[in-house]
Amino acid sequence: MTTPNNLSRRLFLQRAAVGTLLATGGSTLLAACASSGGDDKSSGGGGADKTADNPFGMAAKATVDAVIFNGGYGYDYVSFAADIAQKKQAGSTFKVAPSTQIAQQLQPRFVGGNPPDLIDNSGANQIGFNTILDQLAPLDDVFEANNYEGTKIADTLYPGAKLPGTFDGKFVAMNYVLTLYGLWYSEAMFKENGWEPPKTYDALLDLGAKAKAKGKYLFVWGKEAATYYHTLAVDSAIKEGGDEVRLALENLKEKCWSLPQLQGVFKAMETMVKNGYFVPGGAGTQFTAAQAKWSNDQQAILYPSGSWIENEMKKATKSGFQMKGIPEPTLTDSPKLPYESLRSAAGEPFVVPAKGKNVAGGKELLRAMLSKEAATNFAKTRLAPTIVKGLVPADGFGSTALQSQTAMLDAAGTNIFDYQVFGLYGMNTDQLVVWNSFLSGQLDAAGLTKGLQQITDKVRNDSSVKKIPVTK
Repeated sequence: MTTPNNLSRRLFLQRAAVGTLLATGGSTLLAACASSGGDDKSSGGGGADKTADNPFGMAAKATVDAVIFNGGYGYDYVSFAADIAQKKQAGSTFKVAPSTQIAQQLQPRFVGGNPPDLIDNSGANQIGFNTILDQLAPLDDVFEANNYEGTKIADTLYPGAKLPGTFDGKFVAMNYVLTLYGLWYSEAMFKENGWEPPKTYDALLDLGAKAKAKGKYLFVWGKEAATYYHTLAVDSAIKEGGDEVRLALENLKEKCWSLPQLQGVFKAMETMVKNGYFVPGGAGTQFTAAQAKWSNDQQAILYPSGSWIENEMKKATKSGFQMKGIPEPTLTDSPKLPYESLRSAAGEPFVVPAKGKNVAGGKELLRAMLSKEAATNFAKTRLAPTIVKGLVPADGFGSTALQSQTAMLDAAGTNIFDYQVFGLYGMNTDQLVVWNSFLSGQLDAAGLTKGLQQITDKVRNDSSVKKIPVTK
């Protein structure tokens, strides 16, 4: 069986990702068709008739419990939407709580049958979707409902918005934010030193030597974000080897981590570690403190991250930094996908547990988040676009990083890719251990390969884990 989000992966990402940031231009397609959702009266939180103003039948004077990952985007953007929802649903209370330990805090609530009504299942400690798919309410009816401005929500979104949150044919996660992955740097520093942004790993190694000669490091990492280098390595290997690499990883193939494209990247990274191009001590450093050594102290000159990095570090970025992003490097100058290729997809997956006390209320909060007022607030305050189209101006609200995202997506064109395997099977926690050891110099490329393969094999060989094959 092929999950629809992979079947339509290329169409969605090629058109939706490019269109999302280019609010002043770019083509759009019709939003994905939505089927009708279930009746919330039978699953919790109902009690009122469904109307245009109350499409999910949310009971009067109800309480809605939301737990939001408090990461690079914070969580008060959901509080902003909750305030809007409370005005629409007078007498109701929308409680929004932050968390950085989603799995640790919420898995027991799933087991106990009392999960929150809305969850942002994100971050290093997200719950593996494969473990909770049958406990999540379908969200088709959210996209079929009208927004607070009176327009059908599906008609206000970039095309394919359902696809990243569709697993095994079931739309259960609303991915709210467009994210792209790249290397981030200070344009001011690079100009001052006459450095060119690297396009290959050989150029990256050369830049590391130049940085070291200036008393600086190439990279820095923090213990909770060691797998940012996992993302960098995998993305680079996919660009180098194309679908052969991506599908091998997605389908948990034997010896997939021994593919030559991955090995080439791992060995280049091993050289960087041995040459002292990483700020030492990352395995014992909180990740935002480590990132500040790049954005504020400028001890390191590059950082791999998703496009949330500017907002996450805006209070710890040196004045005049001029943050910009570039595509992740390729292993050679003749990759299967061009250097300009990007990994990009909607992220921050919001889910409504089917056994929540107020399923209708969880969906109502999603409706508020998809209003023009709430989505514009997010784009302006977080310097990142949502899946609601047409809200980011050409000047990126004055953000050099957001402007560079526009340029990167424009240059990528149709060369956009994504994968879901690590989040789907909840591998990140185990991978963090291996990557912290590797970046600390305790493991070489062979040890890294062995550790990652063991994690993959454990999932593949566990008959209790439902596998979702990917063919495209």
